[in-house]
Amino acid sequence: MYQDMYERWLAAELDDADLKPELESVKGDDAAIQDRFAVALKFGTAGLRGVIGAGTNRMNIYVVRQATQGLANWVKTQDGSQTVAISYDSRNKSDLFARTAAEVLAANGIKVRIYSALMPVPALSFATRYYKCNAGIMVTASHNPAKYNGYKAYGPDGCQMTDEAADIVYAEIQKTDILTGAKLISFEDGMAQGLIEYVGDDCINALYAAIEARSIRPGICKTAGLKLVYSPLNGSGLVPVTHVLGDIGITDITIVPEQKNPDGNFPTCPYPNPEIFEALRLGLELAEKSGADLMLATPTRTASASPSSARTAAMSCSPATRSAFCCSTTSARAALSRARCPRTPSCASPSSPRRWLTRSLSITALSAATC
Repeated sequence: MYQDMYERWLAAELDDADLKPELESVKGDDAAIQDRFAVALKFGTAGLRGVIGAGTNRMNIYVVRQATQGLANWVKTQDGSQTVAISYDSRNKSDLFARTAAEVLAANGIKVRIYSALMPVPALSFATRYYKCNAGIMVTASHNPAKYNGYKAYGPDGCQMTDEAADIVYAEIQKTDILTGAKLISFEDGMAQGLIEYVGDDCINALYAAIEARSIRPGICKTAGLKLVYSPLNGSGLVPVTHVLGDIGITDITIVPEQKNPDGNFPTCPYPNPEIFEALRLGLELAEKSGADLMLATPTRTASASPSSARTAAMSCSPATRSAFCCSTTSARAALSRARCPRTPSCASPSSPRRWLTRSLSITALSAATC
């Protein structure tokens, strides 16, 4: 069975030029073919995640098309705006997968609001609610190594799609032929027909305003004189995080240069999780060298609209700033208590003489603003 599927892919005119060479390279290698085609990526926990590559058990444009057709079939049974918001992170092929999803939705007559540049999960959640969408799609693989990518579906509340809805989507996916079953128009045609539009500045500005509005001690950071080192870990956090930090009055920010720009290969660490020392090493070294009060790092997708998966690390580097930082995190946690999505505040871990904290002021508030 898997050999037949492999031969079908090998014979097909594939739209992604990277796929055919990979298929050719495993010709005659039964184990490699089986690994790629014996099973399909399962739409579990409202999404997909897998190694990027060719086959039904890999993340590629055909798996994304099939998943999006399943989602489109569900959206068309719903009332409301018949609109889906889309965002994506810095992982390899994230932008391609996001545009692919938009093309399938538009071909089904569903309107799309897609970010014109990578933005993190909270921005996707916010846009889903701002535009009163039926659903949202985030192309991300969380904190997995660089060879992975993924696809997460969100409900109209901007939080992870419910199990009931996800089961319906999965059933629709299984009815869709992976190579030919999805409807498709070009991204450009979708734009020309008014079915695909970029997320507007009004939405982005409203997101930042919503974050700032959740401050319980407004102005505290403007007078704290914090000196901060920040690392986006080559992910999607640079623009929104520095914008939020500026809004709350933190202007003395040094970005870790090796981890500043989006890079899906994550060259400085095995995987972009700010809970592991390898990801934070460069930032900590820079903080020590520059005499920073605080070192902040965010993962590839910055934060999450699910209770268990936001991992933003911040470390107070001097006793003098700990009290101000604790006030900030308390404010953020209070903001979370008003959020619609249940969340579990992360706690300190005494893994070093310094106190490690997950979820910073800005990122926790950013998450809270979306739900």
